[in-house]
Amino acid sequence: MISTPLTPSTPPAQPPAAPGPAETGPAGTPTPSAAASGGPRLKTTSLVLFGIAYMAPAVVLATFGVISAVSHASSASSYLLATAAMILTAASYATLSRRYQLSGSAYSYVRRVLGSQVGFLSGWVLILDYLFLPMVIWLIGASFLTAQFPAVPMWVWIVVQALIVSTVNVFGIKLADRLNTVLLAFVAIVLVVFVALSFQQWSLGAEPVSALAPLWNADSSFLAISAGAAIAAYSFLGFDAITTLTGETQHPKRSIPRAIILTTLIMGAVFTVVSFASELGASTTTITEQDSAAFEIATHIGGNLLASAIVAALVLGGFASAIAAQAGSSRLLLAMGRDGVLPRRFFGYVSPSRKTPVLNIALTGAIGLIATQMTLATSTSFINFGAFTAFTAVNVSAIVLAWRSGADDRWRTLKIIVATLATVVTLYLLISLDGHALLLGSAWLVIGVGYLAVLTRGFRQAPPELAIDSAAQ
Repeated sequence: MISTPLTPSTPPAQPPAAPGPAETGPAGTPTPSAAASGGPRLKTTSLVLFGIAYMAPAVVLATFGVISAVSHASSASSYLLATAAMILTAASYATLSRRYQLSGSAYSYVRRVLGSQVGFLSGWVLILDYLFLPMVIWLIGASFLTAQFPAVPMWVWIVVQALIVSTVNVFGIKLADRLNTVLLAFVAIVLVVFVALSFQQWSLGAEPVSALAPLWNADSSFLAISAGAAIAAYSFLGFDAITTLTGETQHPKRSIPRAIILTTLIMGAVFTVVSFASELGASTTTITEQDSAAFEIATHIGGNLLASAIVAALVLGGFASAIAAQAGSSRLLLAMGRDGVLPRRFFGYVSPSRKTPVLNIALTGAIGLIATQMTLATSTSFINFGAFTAFTAVNVSAIVLAWRSGADDRWRTLKIIVATLATVVTLYLLISLDGHALLLGSAWLVIGVGYLAVLTRGFRQAPPELAIDSAAQ
C-alpha cells in the first residue's frame, strides 16, 4: 500500500452540520461550535477504559489453551513478546495522534502523510476490523449463552446483544463510558480471583513446577514462543480505536497518545499475569480440551462457581468490548462521511437530539446481525486482515513523518528505528495469516480500489476532503 501523495482537489461545499456537543468536523475534528458547547469531553482515564473494554481482558482465558500449546507452556513469554511488538505500533499511533488531532484513526493519519488515496484504502481495510469485530464478539457471546441456555436459539442471543449494544451507543458516549466501567469492574474481580486461586493451587501442589516455568521451561524455545506471540498479538487489536474519540476528548493532543500507550502496557501486563497464573494452574490440572483449558482450570481450582463466573466475565466483557467497538466503527464511518468519501447525507449525519451518529450505529448493528449466518473463523479473518494492513500503513506513515521532520527533531532517528521495527512486525503478522483470511481481505481491498477509481474519476483526482480538515492543522 505505497502510493505517491496527490494534491487534494478543490473540496466540495460543506453542508450544514448538526449543532451540539458531539458535533465534529471531518475525521472527527471538533468544530468551533462543538468545542464551545461544553458537551461530553472524555479524559485520559475514560479513554484508557474504552481501550481496555475494546480489547476485552477476559479474552486471554478464551485463547489460553491454544497459545499454551503452541508456545509449549510458555504463554507468559509469548504475551511479553507480543506486548513488546505491539507497543512499537502503539508508539506510531501516539506520534501521529500527537501531530494530527483527527478521529479517523489510520484513515486520517495515512491520508495526511501518504496522500488521500492511500488514506482512503487504509480506512477501507480498517472498516473490516471495526465493522466485523462486534460480529465476532456477538458470536462468541452467543455460543457461551447457548451452551448455558440450550433451549434458546443462537440467533436470538446475537439479536439481543446487537440491540442492547446499539441502544447504549445511541444514548451517547458518556453512558457507554459508565456502563463499560461497571462491566470491566466485574471482569477485573473475576480475573483477580482466578489468578489468586491459581497461585494458591500451585503452591499447594505435591511437586509444584518451577515458578519460572510459564516463562521458560525444558520444552521452551524461542521459535515456539514467537509462534505463540503471533497468536497473542491478536488480543491487542483495539488500542488504535481510542483515536476515533479524538473529537470527544478533552485535550486530545495530550490525552490520546497517553491513553494509547497506557492501554497497550496495561493490557500487556494483564495478559501476561493471567497467562502466567493459568500455566501454574494448568500444571495442577489434567487438561482434556485445548480450547476450554481455562474453564477446566477454573473448575479444578474454584469449582463450578468460578467456572460460571469465567463464562459470565467473557460474556459481559464481550458486551463492553462490543460497545467500544461499535462506538469506534460508527465514528470512523462518520469521519469518512464528513469527508465525502462515503455518502455524506447518511454517514455524516449526527442526531440533533442525541449528538451521536445514530445511522452509523444502526448500520454497524445491522451488519453485526450477519453473524447469524457466518462462522467465527470467517468473521475473524476479516478483522485480522484489516487491522494488520492498517497497522502497517500507520507505521510507514510514522517513518515518513519522522523523516520529513528534519534535524529539528532530536528524536528523529529513534522514531524512524521504532516505526521501522513496527512495520516489520505488522507485515510479518499480516503475511502469517491463513490463506482464507488473505483471500477475503484481498477481495475487500480490490472492491475498495474499484470504488476509489469511481470516486476519483479513474484516479485523476483525490478523494473529497473538506476545507475544515485542512484548516484544523
